[in-house]
Amino acid sequence: MVAIAVKDLTKIFPDGTMAVDHLTFQVDPGEFLVLLGPTGCGKSTVLRLIAGLEQPTSGHIYLDDQLIDAVPSHERRVAMVFQDVALYPHLTVADNIAFPLRLASIPEVTVSARVVEVARQLGLTSLLTHLPSQLSGGQRQRVAMARALVRNPVAFLLDEPLSNVDAGMRAELRSEIVNTARQIGATAVYVTHDQAEAMSMADRIAVLRRGALQQIGTPVEIYNNPDTIFVAAFVGSPRINLLQAAVYAEAERTVIDLGTQVITIPWSDPWGRALAVLHTARVTVGIRPEAMTLTTDTETDAALDGVVRHTEYLGHESVLYVDTGSLPVVPSMTQLDLPPGLDLGTPAAHRNSDRPQSGPPGQDPVPTEERASFALYPAYQSDSEHTSGSLGDVVVRLPRVPPPRVGSRVTLMVDPRRLLLFDQHGARIRPTI
Repeated sequence: MVAIAVKDLTKIFPDGTMAVDHLTFQVDPGEFLVLLGPTGCGKSTVLRLIAGLEQPTSGHIYLDDQLIDAVPSHERRVAMVFQDVALYPHLTVADNIAFPLRLASIPEVTVSARVVEVARQLGLTSLLTHLPSQLSGGQRQRVAMARALVRNPVAFLLDEPLSNVDAGMRAELRSEIVNTARQIGATAVYVTHDQAEAMSMADRIAVLRRGALQQIGTPVEIYNNPDTIFVAAFVGSPRINLLQAAVYAEAERTVIDLGTQVITIPWSDPWGRALAVLHTARVTVGIRPEAMTLTTDTETDAALDGVVRHTEYLGHESVLYVDTGSLPVVPSMTQLDLPPGLDLGTPAAHRNSDRPQSGPPGQDPVPTEERASFALYPAYQSDSEHTSGSLGDVVVRLPRVPPPRVGSRVTLMVDPRRLLLFDQHGARIRPTI
């Protein structure tokens, strides 16, 4: 049985805004699913459609395999917690929890029993006689959850419930919400734009962009195997390095040309031979900050040289910002959109090179002068995160290593198996090994 399913769900508002774009996914019983995406991507609208607070333009919604498109919101057996806990200040905790049951004219004996049961589950028994003004932020959030759960809902919907909570309390409440959902076996759909919340709380994450589903999977799948450049850039902190590149197959090796430097993978490595099929392709290379390490071997092929521009020593790890001269692709963190109809640009003058001019069997060699420095994408200005270093810096995460001095030259060993390649439309390229 599937607790929640939406099929080809679409919502277009009267002004023509498409908030939800042919969305399809399902939530299994007892699963904690997180809808993740930037502000305005349609996350909260999806929740309101499931709850019956909005009507879809097209598509269908199922609860426990029952079609509920025409079922009024108060009969859907779903409970929703909003950003603002909105407790009644003049009512005690017990009366706040009991309010939806009394509104439904449930017998008082049943109301009292349910309030006691839910209060026990959420650790609120000692607070039942308190007013909201006497509670901490975390306690008020638990009361709001209890008020939602007291109706025995089939699904538990949470719309950014921690957005108004201070940072110190947020981490504590994340685990509290998940533990509560696990304890009572609730099926939960949780909306957030905070990827740290999504990664730490979810059984699965559904990433949305402009109302459309980009990818759905476990946190490990979303982070390590993103389907699109949008997902790769949105999930991860420090953010993934996105660099312009071209791929060339040469004699017994594959070269990833970053313009001023190259990463060489020998064909003895199956990954190098697999990438040879991309001969002459222009791509975006994604490198997670932890996929690079410092090395003293300046002759290694899979490495980048650069100058340290900024360091952050965090105790358990160090974060370096290294200028490698690479050409970045930095989508705006507000939308993380790629421009329509990408212009690949015009190859610029190429540096001197003594690399063999050969390619895979059956393909002509690429003339040296056409093997890039090039402008694959425009270098977008980021409006939020990339603030500690310059636009072209490569960000490196080093666990428990005191950072090198600013201005020092370093060599970064790159794990070629952890490179993520994306085509000019932002889709993941997955060569077969």
